[in-house]
Formats: sequence, structure tokens, C-alpha cells
Amino acid sequence: MQKQLGTKYDAFLLLSFGGPEGIDDVMPFLENVLRGKNVPRERMLAVSKHYQLFNGVSPINEENRKLIAALKPVVESSGPKLPIYWGNRNWYPLLTDTVKQMAADGIKRVIAFATTGYSSYSSCRQYLENIEQACLAAGNAAPVIEKIRPFYNHPDFIAANAGQLLTAMASISEDRRAKAKIVFTAHSIPLSMANGCFYAQQLQEVAKSVIKTVDVTNAWQIAYQSRSGPPTQPWLEPDINDVIEGLAKEGVRDIVIAPIGFVSDHMEILFDLDTQAKQLCEQLGIGYHRAKTAGSHPKFISMIRKLVDEKIDQYRIGDGQSEIALKQDFCQTDCCLIG
Repeated sequence: MQKQLGTKYDAFLLLSFGGPEGIDDVMPFLENVLRGKNVPRERMLAVSKHYQLFNGVSPINEENRKLIAALKPVVESSGPKLPIYWGNRNWYPLLTDTVKQMAADGIKRVIAFATTGYSSYSSCRQYLENIEQACLAAGNAAPVIEKIRPFYNHPDFIAANAGQLLTAMASISEDRRAKAKIVFTAHSIPLSMANGCFYAQQLQEVAKSVIKTVDVTNAWQIAYQSRSGPPTQPWLEPDINDVIEGLAKEGVRDIVIAPIGFVSDHMEILFDLDTQAKQLCEQLGIGYHRAKTAGSHPKFISMIRKLVDEKIDQYRIGDGQSEIALKQDFCQTDCCLIG
């Protein structure tokens, strides 16, 4: 295949999940999220109470505003100077509206960056479906939108998470720090979905890379959080709360939770970790220390800039291309299916 350089793009699109920004938004938002999914209404009502604890506001939209603000000067300083658009899957600004706006603005070709770095149906393939649906809604004037590859093992993503982990560990008194248990967390998904993708393997790769980067000897493991399906449906385990209870029985005094499965704080961080998991640690007498997500860390911003360059140079092998990553760079018809 002949190497293609300098593909022209007219805009950069930030793709994200979306979140409510007030009490009145919560139920419509959750209905969008759960539409067509096998989730009992009782579960949706229970989750709505989580949002109510925080006045119906998820941090994710504000986190995306911060990300755009940090990214804008980087994109403009080194070119190409692409205008930045933002569209969400489940709440305003909705992707469908954003694509229609891009069409009205005369945008023809777009680089899209989704705020999730892993391969699974909900974290990758579904965004491709969202793009297709939004373009159909925009009609013949819709731009061509090309999504940036999964970036979970990009060196700058690893570096950002490693930096956040070290900061969290520094909050532990020096005499207890070396014995603290590190628990990496990610959103659980159904086993039927996990069996059709490399999600769990990628998380293992990231955890190992972060540990190698921070160069500590602390014991560590991966746990999952935020499952939402019926109890009869198997999901990835162990659950973070079960892990905390087990560590308490082992006599662990401090736990450092590093949510490497997420790129920014949202309700799954705010409630499932900083509320539920923290309260459980307090009840069991364990010190709770939580690493921040990559968020707007300078290394994370640097990574996005590099991924934009990689996309422009379509066939260049970029940073962090392991064997797993290479399989995921160009989505096949049977990858990341629901199962």
C-alpha cells in the first residue's frame, strides 16, 4: 500500500458520553443512556438518586470544557489549526446537533477523538455507530468523520496516569506508603461483551505499564466498578467493594485507587469511588487515596496532539502500538460486538 501523507481535515471533534447538568436533566439523560438496554427501571431510579446527591450535575461536561480549553492552544500553535467541535452520545451538546452544525459550517472532513481509550462495544464500536447515525441525520451535507484509534497504551496516556498515581501515593505517610495496595479500576462490562473484544487484556497492559513507569514495589490488582445489569447476567469481576472488604481482612491499612479505565471524572468516579468506596474504606479503617484521572494532564493533551498528527499521516505507525493495539487500529466487521 502506498504511504499517504498530509490528509486534509477541516475540524476536530470531541466525542464524549455526556452528563446531566441539573436535577431536571437526570431522568431524560438516564433514559437516553439505557434506551434499548436490559436494565430494570428500578436500577435507573436508584442511579438517579446518585445524581441527586450532587444536585443533578455530573462532572463530565465541565471536564470536557477544561479539556477543550487546554487542547485549543496546542492545536492552534503547531497546526493544522482545526476548529474544535464537541458532541455527546447521551446529553447536550448532542452529537447529532453538532454534526448538523458542522454541515452548516461547510466542514467536509473531521478527525474525531472519543474520551475513552479502550476497545469494547460501548467504548469504541458504539461511537462509530453514533457517528454514522448523526451523519445520516445531517443528510448529504454531512462531513466525513474519522475516529482516532483506541489509545490505551500510548506512552503519554501511561505517563499521565503514572503521574496521577504518584501524586496520590504521596498523600500517604512515608512509613505506610510502601505497604499500600494499588487497585486499578475500570467500568465493568458484561462478559458477553468482554469476550468479543480486548478490553480486559488492554487494562492489564495499562496497569503493568503504569506500575513499571512509577517504579514501585507495591502489590496491585485490577477491580471493576459501576456494573448496571441484572444480577443473573455475568459481568467482569471482582467488584471494587468486594476487593476493599478482602483487603481489610488481610490487614491492609491503605488503598490507592487508580481509575485507569476512565479519562475524566464523572458520576462513576464521584459516586462509585469517592462516595461508596470511600465510605466503605472509612467503615473498615482503611486509608482511602484516589488518583485523579488523566483529565487535562499535560501528557494527555500532548497525546491528543500526537494522535491528530498520526491520523493526518494515515499509515504511519504511531506510539504505543502493541500487538493488541494493531489489531484494533482498523475496525473489522466482527470486532467489539455485543455478544
